[in-house]
Amino acid sequence: MAVLVLLLGLTVLALAADQFVLGASRLAHQMNVPTVVMGALILGFGTSAPEFVVSTWAARQGEVNLGLGNIVGSNVANLTLVLGVAAFIRPITVPTGTLSRGFLSLGGVLIFAALVQNEMTNGQGLVLLAVFVMSMVLMVRLHTAEETPPPAIPESKRSISPWLRAGAGLLGTMAAAQVVVGASTDLIETLNLSGGFVGFSMVALGTSLPELVTVGAAARRNETGLILGNLLGSNLFNSLAVGAGLFLAGSGTFSDVFMQTRGVAAMLAVALLALLLMATGRVVGRREGAVLVLTYLGVLAYLGFNAALT
Repeated sequence: MAVLVLLLGLTVLALAADQFVLGASRLAHQMNVPTVVMGALILGFGTSAPEFVVSTWAARQGEVNLGLGNIVGSNVANLTLVLGVAAFIRPITVPTGTLSRGFLSLGGVLIFAALVQNEMTNGQGLVLLAVFVMSMVLMVRLHTAEETPPPAIPESKRSISPWLRAGAGLLGTMAAAQVVVGASTDLIETLNLSGGFVGFSMVALGTSLPELVTVGAAARRNETGLILGNLLGSNLFNSLAVGAGLFLAGSGTFSDVFMQTRGVAAMLAVALLALLLMATGRVVGRREGAVLVLTYLGVLAYLGFNAALT
């Protein structure tokens, strides 16, 4: 029953988040927002809304390990599974400015990884929030002429207002997140699994579905700036903004030491690998995509094997 409720919650979460992203995207087009801003801020924020709501709500319920696993798992899934699938659809060219934003995203991951090794405090949450604001300013300024605005998303005359679509999608995301956290807690107790692994695997994969859908659509339209801007912006948002929400909503220490150490180390390794593949030849092709997808499966198997042993 816990598994069925979790799957239902993740399905509603993905659908609601998709509507939120669609509404936010149409609003951005109406306001003539540049590609980098749309990818890194509008879509980066929109597709990370499930992670933010789930991790923050989990921390408020005392499930800080679940929230940590969700952040780590989402970051890993974004730069391996999601980027790998996009590369399979169409090879991705990496502009110079996008590579610079990759280093900025890596910096955010490093800061989160360092702070999460200590006891959770509100002060650390405020530090992550301040760094997030500064990082977003830098992310927008790292704009290059190599990126072109994406075409407007088709909208019929009877289409729902983008404001209403975005608002309803956000409310649906918040409601579904509560169901996901409750079902995950039951699953942790029933299967005797660590909260970190449940957050890393099932919950993170579910909350990463909006990124997968958005990036897949962008790959089919050959919108390179939107693809990488979305993923890099999403990882920066996960590490700093979602991390800040986790620290501000929760308290104490993480009891899942393996996720706190090995899981976070895997997240850093994946971020470095993705950045290396972007810098090598400035193209992420199908071969690199295969490496990234296999890396995701390998990390998932490694963490799952440890979760089964403990």
